[in-house]
Amino acid sequence: MRQKAPETFEEKLGQLNELREEAIHSASAAAVEKQHAKGKYTARERIEKLLDPGSFQELDTFVRHRTHDFDMQKNRPWGDAVVTGHGTIDGRRVCVFSQDFTVVGGSLGEVMAEKMCKVMDLAAKIGCPVIGINDSGGARIQEGVVSLGGYGDVFLRNVKCSGVIPQISLIMGPCAGGAVYSPAITDFIFMVRETSHMFITGPDVIKTVTGEEPTFEELGGAMTHNSKSGVAHFASEDEDACLEDARYLFSFLPSNNLELPPRVAPSDDPQRMDAELDTVVPDSPNKPYDMRDVVRLVVDDGEFFEVHEHFATNIICGLARLDGFPVGIVGNQPASLAGVLDINASEKGARFVRTCDAFNIPIVTFCDVPGFLPGTAQEWGGIIRHGAKLLYAYAEATVPKITVITRKAYGGAYDVMASKHLGADFNFAWPQAEVAVMGPEGAVNIIYRRDIAGSPTPDERRRKLMDDYKARFANPYAAAERGYIDDVIVPHETRPKLIAALHTLQTKREPGPQRKHGNIPL
Repeated sequence: MRQKAPETFEEKLGQLNELREEAIHSASAAAVEKQHAKGKYTARERIEKLLDPGSFQELDTFVRHRTHDFDMQKNRPWGDAVVTGHGTIDGRRVCVFSQDFTVVGGSLGEVMAEKMCKVMDLAAKIGCPVIGINDSGGARIQEGVVSLGGYGDVFLRNVKCSGVIPQISLIMGPCAGGAVYSPAITDFIFMVRETSHMFITGPDVIKTVTGEEPTFEELGGAMTHNSKSGVAHFASEDEDACLEDARYLFSFLPSNNLELPPRVAPSDDPQRMDAELDTVVPDSPNKPYDMRDVVRLVVDDGEFFEVHEHFATNIICGLARLDGFPVGIVGNQPASLAGVLDINASEKGARFVRTCDAFNIPIVTFCDVPGFLPGTAQEWGGIIRHGAKLLYAYAEATVPKITVITRKAYGGAYDVMASKHLGADFNFAWPQAEVAVMGPEGAVNIIYRRDIAGSPTPDERRRKLMDDYKARFANPYAAAERGYIDDVIVPHETRPKLIAALHTLQTKREPGPQRKHGNIPL
């Protein structure tokens, strides 16, 4: 029986409210309960927890798919399988889309892709970040190649927005096949332990093709991509932590590449000098220490939001504040592989440096690097090409760049770690810093090989020559003589020195050459 069309304003208002309610509750109670049973929130619940209360303005509530194949016309939920709109985080505008696994398995079809593209286009036009919450079964098979085209439309916008507005991906469920490439292009990826997964091909396909039998968690779980592949930047214990971390990350980022990152009122004395810094580096040059301790003693309130914490642990990257200004921190980590640079550390550092540069975040580098990791695995794996990425990223960056050499700065790795030669603005060194081509023992063994071999007491002769080398070269003063180091500072002076440098560089302008883009060694 055909329904009668509403005629009065009250009837039309009632119809609107009825349809809106239907759209909001498009999923069955069973589907919602199943989502909750997995420790997952619904698409709308996630948006409510991510954004400021009452700030969400939904768009395209009444969009529906247009497919008739496979009897799809019998199931046309309002809004399709994604919730889109805009709202605020700490009062700042942000666009968001949240895929709804309770509706057609969150699968992406033509109309769902159009909704996502529309809100991304809005973000690009108004210059605000876009946060994508991914929880999808993948391409909508019933729509065939149209769904694949939809992914392509999303990818194109990811690329065009890259470096223009911050793009943040929250993986809060499955993300498989072509769907993984949209998050992969974005600036930061969050995953939730046990409930989120990313992979190109699932366990069943892998078993058929290679005979391997990985579990979902082993193949594409949060810790797999945080520690092994480096695809994801953050691993959260649950969805609440994930959403809260995303809000915290947002506090460091500008709304777009034409704005500066937001400064907050500092609560930590900019002139604070912590005597503990004077003893954090051991007297023995071969003894490890945790570079995070240095960072926390220097930055505001000791707060360091580490990025890629579990991947390439021989280098640390993260966000912090100095006198309220957001800064990107990069540091070699002596507590892991002695802080050497290898393939993964080079890529991790390069990606982070370029992200900071794209969004006007100054870069502070703490250098304690004995060199690049030797070995056939590294050479055959392309350490030359990958190491060049970090070099390229630092040289290319035009944001304020400040470097502190805490101990070792050896060989080509000294150059790569934001040296004066790559355009760093201020380079400081602690008194125990060693800026040299290599360590004393290696240098003496090469330079004085014949001298030592011809000595009646080779061990004693080697020790004497090493002592002479240390006196001449294992210090920061040879580099300071040439102006490669701007100042040798007492460790406890580091915080006020960095803050003074940061204030000085607030008006830095460094126009780049006229070109389409550089050709980074990918």
